Amino acid sequence: MTTEVNTYVRYQFNEFGMGLKRTEVELPKPTGTEVLVRVNYCGVCHSDVHIYEGYYGLGQGKKLSLEERGIKLPVTLGHEIVGTIEAAGDQAGEIQPGKQMLVYPWIGCGECSVCKRGEENLCTKPAALGVFKPGGYSQYVLVPHPRYLMDLGNLNPSHASLLACSGLTTFSAIKKMGDVHDDEAVVVIGCGGLGLLAIRTLSLLGVKNIIGLDLSEQKRELALKVGATSVFDSSQENVLEAVLQAGNANCAAVLDFVGGDATVQMGLNLARKGGKLIIVGLHGGELSYPIPYIITKAISIIGSYTGSLGDLKELIEFANKHDLINLPIQIRPLDEADDALNQLTKGQVEGRLVLENS
Repeated sequence: MTTEVNTYVRYQFNEFGMGLKRTEVELPKPTGTEVLVRVNYCGVCHSDVHIYEGYYGLGQGKKLSLEERGIKLPVTLGHEIVGTIEAAGDQAGEIQPGKQMLVYPWIGCGECSVCKRGEENLCTKPAALGVFKPGGYSQYVLVPHPRYLMDLGNLNPSHASLLACSGLTTFSAIKKMGDVHDDEAVVVIGCGGLGLLAIRTLSLLGVKNIIGLDLSEQKRELALKVGATSVFDSSQENVLEAVLQAGNANCAAVLDFVGGDATVQMGLNLARKGGKLIIVGLHGGELSYPIPYIITKAISIIGSYTGSLGDLKELIEFANKHDLINLPIQIRPLDEADDALNQLTKGQVEGRLVLENS
């Protein structure tokens, strides 16, 4: 005899920065187009750290409050979710209970012009899972529509969870670069989880000269293993000259996965005439750069935030054709969510962390 489950456990925080709490809540019954998914795996992403802390740094001691931006407590983090379909509302159409799927978390209002263009990740009324709605640090998650559920194909499900943010964010940023010719270089600043995925993706796309920058020797070594052609300590003296030499002064694009004052300044100095600086990281700070240089060098400064549902479909197809995720991945049980988040906050993670709900 099967006992019906009426409650489930999620790990949420009730105050910014004050620890994740094991909380038992009522299991929702999906209605309309909703789909109830049992979480199998959920990535621990650096975006989770920013949300947990409750702000983005704006430089000179100023902060952008995320609560004022619409994030309401309590928060259940986790937007890199692979899970199994449990049940659905009566308007969800044909679904396959028991099928394992990747969840697209960057949900918008679905009604504005941005959403209708397929760019829900840029909606001004966001409903992203793990940010504005309960996410995957949990046994279950409620997905508003089956269109946000992606078939994994032959991907390892624990690895595939990273595609929903880390993979998607890097893939979307790389698409913004445009074509890269064989004599051109791409610089990747920050060789953490996103930077490593970016280097791996660039290598698989056939980019010939990929230059990695990071303070950590360990991360620089990993960057070489996943496809970088050269790496540099971003704190070393004359690092700009060394990178320009390695790139033959022909850096078509700089991907900044740190997004701090110093790294943005470095990216602007490295990009060649007509080059692109694509800023992804949210370390924070202020941009100060002579306007005439931007014009006369014809530099493009592009902010890149996650990616669209169409981007994720492209990425899953790409990942199924290539061995994309070959960086170190640590699997931790769901009940260690708080410790895993603290480990990432302290910069103690090699590669990526993924929570498993067994």
